[in-house]
Amino acid sequence: MTINKLKVLILIFIFASFHTNAQNETGSKKILTQKQQSLISIGAMTAKGDLQALKPILSNGLDNGLTVNQIKEAIVHSYAYCGFPRSIRGLQTFMEVLNERKAQGINDVSGAEASPIEDERSKYERGKDILGELIGVPQDGPRTGYSAFAPEIEIFLKEHLFADIFERDILTYAERELVTISVISSIGKAEPMLRSHMNICLNVGITPEQLQQFVSVIESAIGKKEAKAAQQVLDDVLAAL
Repeated sequence: MTINKLKVLILIFIFASFHTNAQNETGSKKILTQKQQSLISIGAMTAKGDLQALKPILSNGLDNGLTVNQIKEAIVHSYAYCGFPRSIRGLQTFMEVLNERKAQGINDVSGAEASPIEDERSKYERGKDILGELIGVPQDGPRTGYSAFAPEIEIFLKEHLFADIFERDILTYAERELVTISVISSIGKAEPMLRSHMNICLNVGITPEQLQQFVSVIESAIGKKEAKAAQQVLDDVLAAL
């Protein structure tokens, strides 16, 4: 084989490998990972409060590669949308699952803790910037709507939800938003909030195809009624793009 022919074959191989990798990368962005699907199911069932059904979902999440701290964080995150009672019962159920798995000789990975916060600005300023990053719009305008009607809740949201909670890097913004829309879909009757957070999902890198798959995961986890309601909201969100 001549040197020129060898060079051509090498170039063809490099191009084919690049093309295959690009296709794989593009395809991977169209489907939810097993970890993401587990986070959705965990958030939805935590909000639903069916603890016996939650147990195998939690175990499956560990089997799919989620760390103990990631699952704890997802359940803690859920409380902001479904309340302390559901979240605490979810954590207690997770403790039972971990004890049962330990008794079976399964040593689950704890995973990383949240990084220390080194930003010296006030929690309000940090939360305001995080919210602006999530929705893609700076939060410098005057208060309107419920924020003007009850300024206290706007302060609580920015200081606590978007600083204290979202600032913790155990979960990414995209993962937190998947948990959020799972909880909101589970509790129902909160379509405007679900619509807002589906738009945030798109803004932080979740694709329309992944949101369609999200609806399927919701149907498998908690039922057709909730999935149908979520699909209607998603259809409105995608139609408005």
